[in-house]
Amino acid sequence: MFSEETLYSVALRHCPLIGDMVFRKLVSEIGSAKEVWKISKSGLKNIYGIGRKISLEIGNPNHLKFAEEELDFCEKNNIKINLRHLGDLPYHLNECEDAPAILYQKGSYDPARQPLSIVGTRNITPYGKMFVQDFLEEIKTKKVITVSGLALGVDTEVHEVSLQKNIPTAAVLAHGFHTLYPSKNKKLSERILEENGVLFTEFNSRQKPDRENFIQRNRVIAGLSPATIVVETAFGGGSISTATFANNYNREVYALPGKITDKYSQGCNQLIFQNKAAAIYTLSALAEQLGFHKESEKTGELFPSSEIRIQLPEIQQTLLKALDKNTPLSLDEISIKMQIPSYKILPDLLQLEISGYIKALSGRQYLAN
Repeated sequence: MFSEETLYSVALRHCPLIGDMVFRKLVSEIGSAKEVWKISKSGLKNIYGIGRKISLEIGNPNHLKFAEEELDFCEKNNIKINLRHLGDLPYHLNECEDAPAILYQKGSYDPARQPLSIVGTRNITPYGKMFVQDFLEEIKTKKVITVSGLALGVDTEVHEVSLQKNIPTAAVLAHGFHTLYPSKNKKLSERILEENGVLFTEFNSRQKPDRENFIQRNRVIAGLSPATIVVETAFGGGSISTATFANNYNREVYALPGKITDKYSQGCNQLIFQNKAAAIYTLSALAEQLGFHKESEKTGELFPSSEIRIQLPEIQQTLLKALDKNTPLSLDEISIKMQIPSYKILPDLLQLEISGYIKALSGRQYLAN
């Protein structure tokens, strides 16, 4: 059974012109959603910013009837209703100024796990798939829960690979729980719930997956986590909005760089260029930046071969193998060792230096970092 406060909260949020910010203002001024609903019209007019149109809708029995039906739907479908003003939202989301007043939930969410949002294009490439596979392998033993949007492409890959590696995953929807979009992912959503995951939405059971809902959904994805990873996206892709929300919330943003000629790396490269995201250069470094690896846990090579294979062209991988961490080699020595003219390898050495893989000494000598 749901409380009276839940009933009046759903009714209040259903009123036209009462969004999350107005809802929060009303409840903080008056004390509770129930008290807001019961207050006189004259009392509402005394609240700064609450005009006649808003006050006329509060107390409308049609909204209360909708709320009764909504609570009945939620009870029959095992849906939890989280109210922000009662402190029900996940910690990181609750910190956001524009967090949802109401968050519907199916499944279990473990607050002891560190949430990590991972998003990207619907047109995921083998490069993006390899990154998701290898990175989730890197962190699969950590107390993490992945967060994404259940869309096709990167989102689907994140949820599916998380399940394969026994990592709980959270999917944020752009519609109510009366439907599932995209329909291709209905079985995936069921598997998420079966494997201790969770589905979240701020939308009630009358709201369809309208286009504008996806931007709102993206702010919840960004808000749930202290960090967001953008795997692949084109210029102006939907993931750019998620990164923008994360930046506005003062959260960490990371982007997977790629070739400037690759359409679905161009958005990531732009985020990095504009200092809106940090470049991902190795899997272990990313895991460490996210707090999953402590110094004492580091073993083996600094740049495992799988990471180099994802991030670097073949000639740069060969260059790294040719260099030593303790004994510097000159440009000419490297050229002789690799049997490649020095002018051909100089640009790659420069790129490796910029990326932090090697250190350049005086006299054009180089060390592996």
